Amino acid sequence: MAHNHSSRPRLSPSSYEEDIQQVLAPRLAHFAAVARHEHVTRAAHELGVPQSTLSRAMVRLEEDLGVALFARRGRTVALTPAGRTFLTTVDRALAEVERAADSVRADADPATGKVAFGFLHTMGSETVPGLLRAFRVDHPRVRFQLVQNYGEAMIERLRAGDLDLCLTSPVPDAPDLVARRLDEQRLRLVVPDDHRLATRKRVRLAEAADEAFVTLEPGYGLRRITDDLCAEAGFKPRVAFEGEEAETLRGLVAAGLGVALLPPPAVARPGVRELTVTAPRAVREIGLAWLDGHPDTPPVAAFKRFLLSRRGHLLPE
Repeated sequence: MAHNHSSRPRLSPSSYEEDIQQVLAPRLAHFAAVARHEHVTRAAHELGVPQSTLSRAMVRLEEDLGVALFARRGRTVALTPAGRTFLTTVDRALAEVERAADSVRADADPATGKVAFGFLHTMGSETVPGLLRAFRVDHPRVRFQLVQNYGEAMIERLRAGDLDLCLTSPVPDAPDLVARRLDEQRLRLVVPDDHRLATRKRVRLAEAADEAFVTLEPGYGLRRITDDLCAEAGFKPRVAFEGEEAETLRGLVAAGLGVALLPPPAVARPGVRELTVTAPRAVREIGLAWLDGHPDTPPVAAFKRFLLSRRGHLLPE
């Protein structure tokens, strides 16, 4: 295996990282095989490449690094001290690549793969557990990475590739996303049980125009819907508190801090009355969203089909 040290190294310590990766990465497994066998011909046979090709690759690798990795002894080679140091790191890197490959293969397995699924806080107590329970009847070994958050945060995570699918409201309308409306949920005006409207079953939202409201923070879909419904009713809500969780708001209503527009609770809460809003029509649409053009693994595709099949029957009765 001829070696000429007169060639000028192609890489220097100041080379860009991406250039180093492009030059070195394809040769690491070849280097490890030669180092393991201490024989180019045997390494070439294991790798299924011509011996001459492997010899040239090792020479180019040394030229690129500017360091002698092998001492040549006829047909055999031995690692130099620099070569032994390099091999230690190369072995770790190749092991990490293999672990990464095993991980992504496992995540894509149709029977045991992983789905990264996001959903709203208000869907965590009943809706999502019921959906997962029903899906797992036919897919008992599929794994879920669950993220509970507000709508805008989940859309950001979809775009970042952290989520495969998310249930959110309002249904997003963006060119880089695909969204499908699955269901709608009636919102109720929640008032303290000693409130002037507490004896009513139905109410127009305009009748609460003078009330203090407790709402979710800006950025939450339910906050946007609340602001829009109040505007449609002819007023801007006077906000007494902004929170992050619907049941906290329900508790604050019971404490007399204000009224709120909220979806139905999983369990009736004492101290409040939940009134049907007759005008305007107070609902929120629930939709499924995913990144356009993002290929689905088999478990993600199966869960997506399952959720889409629940259109109109997504929410508990």
